[in-house]
Amino acid sequence: MEIKLWKKPKNPIIIDGFPGFGLVSTIATEFLIDHLDIEMIGKVIINEGPAVVAIHGDKVVEPLGIFYNKKHNIIIIHAVSPSTGKEWDLADVINKLANDLNAKEIISLEGVGSSATKPDTERTFYFTKDIKKKKSFEKIGIKPLKEGIIMGVTGALLLKVEKIPMSCIFAETHTDLPDSKAAARVIKNLDQYLGLKIDYKPLYAQAEKFEEKLKGILEKGKEVQELSEMKKLNYVG
Repeated sequence: MEIKLWKKPKNPIIIDGFPGFGLVSTIATEFLIDHLDIEMIGKVIINEGPAVVAIHGDKVVEPLGIFYNKKHNIIIIHAVSPSTGKEWDLADVINKLANDLNAKEIISLEGVGSSATKPDTERTFYFTKDIKKKKSFEKIGIKPLKEGIIMGVTGALLLKVEKIPMSCIFAETHTDLPDSKAAARVIKNLDQYLGLKIDYKPLYAQAEKFEEKLKGILEKGKEVQELSEMKKLNYVG
């Protein structure tokens, strides 16, 4: 695993998003890339695993791209591939990047499973070991995560990062399926925290469209499954 950078901004804030529960972090970082003045300044190359790449809009989608917004001096690490089995190595790479650039802060975005029975009760939480950052989160009304288990790259980063302040923003989600509403809550709180002035409302509209599309996909999947079962019964009979 290696990192390639063709620009090295000084003292940036690093925001990372790796595929997890509800794909909240991936949706959120994708939204940031689409709605900020962004340029790609590097990528993380992972030689282990299958050689698979996605094509979208006539372009190669980098499995793990590094993007930069000059106005807010923000680096966004955006992952579209699962990080299973590579969490410690990725944490080492991000930690090294942050130290090399003398980053002000690392912010991890995550989705967490919700125990709430009503969507209206879904919340966002923060976690940080930095007292100054705690005060900043308290000012915008986000509750601290007092009990929980943090897994994946974020969990590895919390154990690896020592010199640089690190914060996490978690959004509750009811589903393993892509949850744009939870991602919108993350963007809203991140915007309040950093003052990015991003309109997160389009994510809610995107969520409604996705839910309609998902309903159709699930219905078609059910039809295919029922047809498959009928064919099996006919073959056995």
